[in-house]
Amino acid sequence: MKLADLRSEYMLAGLDESDTAADPFAQFDKWFSAVLDTTIVLPNSVMLATAAANGRPSVRAVLLKGVDARGFVFFTNYASRKGRELEQNPQACLLFCWEDLERQIRIEGRVERISAAESDEYFVSRPLGSRIGAWASPQSEVVASREVLEKRVEDMAALHGDNPPRPPHWGGYRVLPELFEFWQGRKSRLHDRIVYLPAAGGTWTRSRIAP
Repeated sequence: MKLADLRSEYMLAGLDESDTAADPFAQFDKWFSAVLDTTIVLPNSVMLATAAANGRPSVRAVLLKGVDARGFVFFTNYASRKGRELEQNPQACLLFCWEDLERQIRIEGRVERISAAESDEYFVSRPLGSRIGAWASPQSEVVASREVLEKRVEDMAALHGDNPPRPPHWGGYRVLPELFEFWQGRKSRLHDRIVYLPAAGGTWTRSRIAP
């Protein structure tokens, strides 16, 4: 089969403005709760798009590890490519794509580091292997071999033992939303797209945009 022939109809549901919450965070919670009721693997996986100062974009999957009225939190190595790009250009886009529900959520906004205390709290909750790995991996840098990386893990485990502190180069970022788009697949590609934008007094406006 040719790639051009791969297609399917979206028939599961529709999305009307009257069915959405006035607050996009509440609408996110509604849809995310629906995902948790399915067998979708890694429901908190989200694509994170960043761009360097010269405008060149990059994208990768990260895991959402926190959400509240302030924004959406993920963790990484500050010296990684995404960390370097966020220092140069603190803007990002998140994309949740749940194919089984024929839904997407796109979120655009500014990005800031979360507090050291928040990063510390999450770091100690991670499995020991992940904490050691945060010390051992020079994320996004060239390594000579898998064996070199595994030797770094052994060295860091010997150095830090069972209670490694959070590395100074590792921590969390928060995306502060300035736009939400909720996308529901529909028949004949006439998808529903509801966009939220900030308004006065901490409220949001809702608009339908063309598919």
